[in-house]
Amino acid sequence: MSTPEGQATPVGGSYVTPSLRHARVSDAMRPGVITCPPDSSMRDVARMMATNHIHAVVVRGVKDSGGWGVVTDRDLLAAAPGAEDVHAGACASEVLVTVAPDEPLEAACELMRAHGVSHVMVVDPQQNQPLGVVSTLDVAGIVAWGRT
Repeated sequence: MSTPEGQATPVGGSYVTPSLRHARVSDAMRPGVITCPPDSSMRDVARMMATNHIHAVVVRGVKDSGGWGVVTDRDLLAAAPGAEDVHAGACASEVLVTVAPDEPLEAACELMRAHGVSHVMVVDPQQNQPLGVVSTLDVAGIVAWGRT
């Protein structure tokens, strides 16, 4: 069975992904984002993370950042003692590390290392809108299962 380069191939009910060397960000990213408004409590953000098994929530309507920011699990830990009284907009990072879906996954890994982060936001390069997230765990899946 032949597929275009970089695409997953079904193998016995599972998928074989490209190797890290050949993978694109789109091969590893989790498509779609979970969002919240800036006035959401960090307790609500924690519930979103726990319910959806994610480590980052996009905050819509954050000023001076193109309209969005991100709250990560690390931000949640910092806000945990007062999570009911702290809002997502106050905790959201407006300085985001972003990549395009067609960039090499190795470039995203380098960005994570250089910026000391465990997630990069995947954005549409034309519209500057979030499309998904790539985390270190997503990279681990490519390293573990990549074969081509």
